[in-house]
Parts: sequence; structure tokens; C-alpha cells
Amino acid sequence: MNGNRYYGVRVEGAKYGVGFGSALAMAISYPENHSILWAIVHGILGWLYVIYFALARS
Repeated sequence: MNGNRYYGVRVEGAKYGVGFGSALAMAISYPENHSILWAIVHGILGWLYVIYFALARS
């Protein structure tokens, strides 16, 4: 029973992390590119765009 609870917490955490990464990528992309299409593409790519943005800015 204890193993199932741990698994459920991991799945929920991963689900919220993916959603947050996509929203963050879209929020960063639109002001930078002024394009809804690019914001959607970056939202689909999620964390890859967030990491690229962080590395490109430094």
C-alpha cells in the first residue's frame, strides 16, 4: 500500500511539472516573438524551450 501512494505522488508531480513548463514556455515566447504560432510551438516543446531561453540569455 505504501508503494502505491508514492507512485501516485510521483505521477501527479510529473503531470503538474509538464503543465507548468508548457505554460512558462508560452509566456516567455509570446513577448519575445510576438507570434501566437511560435508560442504554441514552444508550449508543445515545453521545457526544451525554457532551457534554451535560459542558456541563450546568459
